[in-house]
Amino acid sequence: MTELVFRDDPYLMKEKAVVLAHTPEGGIVVSASVFYPTGGGQPGDSGWIDWEGGRLPIATALKVDGGVALVPAEARAMPPVGALVHQHLDWERRFGHMRIHTALHLLSVVIPLPVTGGQIGADRGRLDFAMPEVPPEAALWEEAINRLIDRDLPVTQDWITDDDLAANPALVKTLSVRPPSGQGRVRLIRIGQGEGQIDLQPCGGTHVARTSEIGRVTIGRIENKGRQNRRVHLQLGD
Repeated sequence: MTELVFRDDPYLMKEKAVVLAHTPEGGIVVSASVFYPTGGGQPGDSGWIDWEGGRLPIATALKVDGGVALVPAEARAMPPVGALVHQHLDWERRFGHMRIHTALHLLSVVIPLPVTGGQIGADRGRLDFAMPEVPPEAALWEEAINRLIDRDLPVTQDWITDDDLAANPALVKTLSVRPPSGQGRVRLIRIGQGEGQIDLQPCGGTHVARTSEIGRVTIGRIENKGRQNRRVHLQLGD
């Protein structure tokens, strides 16, 4: 199995690993991954790997049986099974994902409605809400989320058991993506601490350490995505 090093340290940009296998589709399964694999609305990381005698650009990473597979961006010779590789992230893109992902958690605080979908990019993202009509306070959403960002709240992780999550279904905000269960424990992302806590929800993605790292955001268009759904777009400011 692949050790998910990005989970414990999302700021780690480089990591060594051993090639465990090649997938039939041409992916490279590694013993430890600094690359986040596509999932939960967050794209897989890109970058490159090198090893003795070779270098290969990585387009993305995917979850596979046995762990994480790195997907080459070009048809080149791959490192053999057993080779030691050095992983290098496209850090600017990853950090953008971290900023947007945390900002979308804050958006779910500002708009306290069930989330029906979402997507994360390097400089913009969106959430879909169970929202029959756009409320009058929509004009205040941008100001509200930037106030939360300016509070410089810590973003931390905790773990609970599957049974704990089952006993607290209100922790799950996203209706379209259920948190993984059956592994014994579930990762929670907490924004704020103690009486200053503003959000706590299951999440496997990468996040900034403090809300101030997000920087200013703007709320873009609000789209009608059906009789009961509205899509709210968000993007990073300058």
